[in-house]
Amino acid sequence: MSSTAVVTVLGGGSFGTVIANMVAEKGHRVRLWVRDAQAAETINREHENKRYVPGYRLAPELVATADMQYALEGAEIVFVSVPSSAVRDVIKQARPWLGSGQMLVSTTKGIEAGTFFLMSEVISQELPDARIGVLSGPNLAKEVARRELTGTVIASSDEGLRDAIQGLLHSAYFRVYASTDTFGVELGGTLKNIYAIAAGMSAAFGMGENTKSMLLTRSLAEMSRFAVSMGANPLTFLGLAGVGDLIVTCMSPLSRNYRVGYALGQGKTLQEAVEALGEVAEGVNTLRQVRAKAAEKDVYMPLVDGLYQVVFNGAPVQEVAKRMMLNQQASDVEFVLPRS
Repeated sequence: MSSTAVVTVLGGGSFGTVIANMVAEKGHRVRLWVRDAQAAETINREHENKRYVPGYRLAPELVATADMQYALEGAEIVFVSVPSSAVRDVIKQARPWLGSGQMLVSTTKGIEAGTFFLMSEVISQELPDARIGVLSGPNLAKEVARRELTGTVIASSDEGLRDAIQGLLHSAYFRVYASTDTFGVELGGTLKNIYAIAAGMSAAFGMGENTKSMLLTRSLAEMSRFAVSMGANPLTFLGLAGVGDLIVTCMSPLSRNYRVGYALGQGKTLQEAVEALGEVAEGVNTLRQVRAKAAEKDVYMPLVDGLYQVVFNGAPVQEVAKRMMLNQQASDVEFVLPRS
């Protein structure tokens, strides 16, 4: 990668904007693609993305654009930071200006409806010659924007890509660790969104610290159990992309999925909770898909099943919690004792 590379970020949401600006602050030319030309013009004029990251000053090297061709021409690295429901369409739109061997890094945490593809799989299917990586971890965009100390994980089987991203993003406040378990890192970032909804609900109900602790650790057990059934490495879930991301998403009111859960716990409907958020909460769609896949693969996920009953079927939270306490009492640490 050249010392002043052209880097493109597809998606002008909170995390896409922050990633773009971190790179621009290091002197690279950055193009931030957004759908709306007027929004791009406003960002360029005011050097701020007021909708998603208000008060966060953007570097002059960052140029927002709604022109996909301009955004991608000459780009050495492309970050994909759009909602999961839009990834395939955006990649198809971008494909004419993406070359063979180009580095694409997904920061999107979600599962494609209908296929159960993770975002790296969607990109690989649309761009089979691309070099693909996944960036995931406990990375609340607003905290990164405030330059609070943060760690993340770049996962890829491509060593050159891992090295390039570590060099590109590393700074005094942002540390990038490497992994070869792309699938595990991506699943960790995706699955934790489900449990953040449950954590938000428990906070709204005023549940105690014992309850929160049990919820967090049983969530980690379910996540890793499901991910290993899909081919991931269980050790990945001991790192930033697993337990690290789970903790921050389940404990912070800055988490979109936590806020949806909190609204549900206050008695709002799912539609009201999502509308009040004003942004995409990936956990809602992920919950529906993971429950179906767990049933198909016969993976024991009582938290997912109980949360599904509350979110989509309107089941009373207290009754669901009571039923879950009567479930099978298995081993504490997953994979230590066999599940009968």
